[in-house]
Amino acid sequence: MKYIKFLIIAITGLLFNSCDSDEFLNPLPDSAIVAESYFQSDADVLTGIIGIYDAIQGVNENAESSTARFNRGVQLEYLLTEHRSDNTRSKTLEGSRADFHRYIVDPENIQSEDYWQSMYEIIFRANNVLKYVDKSDAANVNKYTAEAKFLRAYAYFNLVRLYGPVPLLTTVAGPEEKELLFTRVEVEKVYEQIIADLQEGVSYLDNKNNSRASQAAAQGLLAKVYLTLPTPNYAGAKELCEAIIAPGTFALQNDFHDVFYNELNNEVIFAIQYLSVNPEQSQGFSSEFTSYNRQGRQDGLNIVNPNLAEDFIAEGGNRTAISYAAYGADAELPVPENAEVVKFLPDGSDISDPNLPTYGESPSYAGNDWIILRYADVLLMHAEAIMAGGNTSDASAIDSYMEVRVRAGFDAVADRPTVLTTDALLLERRVELAFENHRFFDLLRFGVAHEVLGAHAEEMGYTSYNIRRLLLPIPSREINLSEGILTQNPQ
Repeated sequence: MKYIKFLIIAITGLLFNSCDSDEFLNPLPDSAIVAESYFQSDADVLTGIIGIYDAIQGVNENAESSTARFNRGVQLEYLLTEHRSDNTRSKTLEGSRADFHRYIVDPENIQSEDYWQSMYEIIFRANNVLKYVDKSDAANVNKYTAEAKFLRAYAYFNLVRLYGPVPLLTTVAGPEEKELLFTRVEVEKVYEQIIADLQEGVSYLDNKNNSRASQAAAQGLLAKVYLTLPTPNYAGAKELCEAIIAPGTFALQNDFHDVFYNELNNEVIFAIQYLSVNPEQSQGFSSEFTSYNRQGRQDGLNIVNPNLAEDFIAEGGNRTAISYAAYGADAELPVPENAEVVKFLPDGSDISDPNLPTYGESPSYAGNDWIILRYADVLLMHAEAIMAGGNTSDASAIDSYMEVRVRAGFDAVADRPTVLTTDALLLERRVELAFENHRFFDLLRFGVAHEVLGAHAEEMGYTSYNIRRLLLPIPSREINLSEGILTQNPQ
C-alpha cells in the first residue's frame, strides 16, 4: 500500500521485527512484552493490520541487497510459480534463481526459504493482531478480525499449494512450543482453516477498498480455494463468483493496458501497492524482468518461453503487445525465443524504440502495484465452476469466458464457441493472466500439471523433472531449527 510506511510508526517496526533471528516463527519474550504494551487502542490495532500488508509487500532487493532472509514478500513469488510452470525461465543458468525453471530447487535454496519465511511473517503478524484485537473499538472488532484472518488465509493458501502439509499456527506460539511451531498438518486441515478464515471475510468485510482485504476479495479467494480442494466445491465457487459479478461493482477495463497502469481501477479486486523511487515502499522485480537493456541488479529473470509466445500469437489478441516484447535479432523471429515481460514495466517506461527501450528514471525502485485478484480471473473461475471439471455448452459459462475474450479483441458472435472445453479455458487463463503467478496453480487445479510440465521439461531438456517436483522442498533451515520435528517432502 502506498501509505503503509507512513502509518507504521517506529514502535510497530520494533514490534514486528523482534522475531528471533534463529527461530523465525518464535517471537522473543521481549517481543511479547512490546506487543502487550503497544496494543492499547483502535489505532494501534489498525496499525498492526497495516503491518501485515507490509509483510506481503516485502523488501526491495535494491534497498537491502543481501540474498538471505530479508523477507521479500511477493517480490520473489514469480520464481516459485511462473518459473515452475511452462510460462517463463531465467535467461542464465547461474545462481539459485535459475534452479526453479529447471526443477532442481534444493532445500537450501535461498529464494524458497525467503518465501516460506515471508508467508509465516504474514501469519505471525496476523496472529499477533488477533491476540489483541479486543483492544479496538467494539464496532471494529469483527471487521479487523476478518481482515487479519483473510490475510492469514492468503498466506496459508500459497504455502499449502507450494509445499503441501505445513505447520498450522492460529495463535502466537512461544519458543518452547516446538511441536506446534513445526509439526506439519495434513492438507485437508489447512484448507479447513483457510475456508473458515475466508468465510469470516465474506461475512464481515465491505468493498470500500481494493488495496485492502474486502468482501469481494474474500469471495474470490474462497472461490479459488473451493476449486482447488482435493474434492472441489464447484457449486460453492459458482455462487461466490456470481456474488461478485451480480452487483456490477467490478468490470473489465476497456483497454488491457489500463489494467496494469491505471492502478486500482475497477477491474482490480485486491492489489498490493508500491511507491516509485522510495526504497522502503518500492519493488525491484519489474526492472529485473528486463533483458535487452539491463535495468536492475540482475536482468533476464522472467524470460518468456517460446511455447507461451506461440499461444499469444494464436490467442492473445490485443493482450500480446501489452504482455511481452522482443528486441534485437529476437524480434525478427516468427516466434521469439527470449522475449521479455512488459506487463509490469517500471514507471515512466518507453519501449517504443525497439533499438533502445528505456525504463524510467528509477526502474529498480518501481511503483507498479502487484495485482493478486482481478475481475477477469473471477469471470474465468465462474466458467470453470460451471464446467465442474468437464466441457460445457452452458450459456452463462460461455458468456463469462467470452467477456474476457471480447476485451482481447475477439468477435462476440463469430468467435463464440458452442461448447467450451477445459483446454480452451486453461489456454485463455494462460494468455489473460500470464506473468501474474497463476499458471502453475492453474495446472495443478485442472489436474494436468504433471502431463503439461512433464512434456515441457522434456522439450526444454530439464532432465531433473519428476512428479515429486510439483512440491517444493521444505527449507533445510526450518528443519534444522525444528530439531527433527519438521519433515521433508519426498525428493
